[in-house]
Amino acid sequence: MLGFINDEPFDVPTIDLRKLPAEMRRTTVRYDGPEKPGTIVVDIAGRHAYLVGRDGHAIRYGVGVGEEGNVWRGDATIGRKAKWPGWWPTPKMRAADPALPAFMPGGVLNPLGARALYIYQGGTDTLFRLHGTDEPWSIGEEESSGCIRFLNEDILDLYKRVDVGTTVVLKDGGRRRG
Repeated sequence: MLGFINDEPFDVPTIDLRKLPAEMRRTTVRYDGPEKPGTIVVDIAGRHAYLVGRDGHAIRYGVGVGEEGNVWRGDATIGRKAKWPGWWPTPKMRAADPALPAFMPGGVLNPLGARALYIYQGGTDTLFRLHGTDEPWSIGEEESSGCIRFLNEDILDLYKRVDVGTTVVLKDGGRRRG
């Protein structure tokens, strides 16, 4: 840990980004995909999320992804946004680990981190999230239960840039997953 970002009701711990591989750090990159500006593109194989911008650029974030098969399929939208979200492990998660609580309130040690963007399809919550993490070593890895993990400082950045209704496209190795 390096320091804190002032936030309410908790300060957000930050990490020493020099300890994160350069390709997993937030940066602006060239982007030539067909998606319109404002779209979030999650590339499972590349372990990156992109916020498509104008003029052939995007903000690229390093992310942790779900284990094979533990991701949604097809395009989706952000159906809800939450600051310091509470966490309700799914029945599948609790069956796999009975020690998990039925609910964990938002906070620094909550697995959803400082912010969460809720993935919806057809107006229905998929139970998948784009969210912060208190486990920065998981960025670039395939070990979540299906959600897409961002560094807390990166989900703060994405959260302020997107609105409810933003399109989220899931790709695997450059191809749409759906």
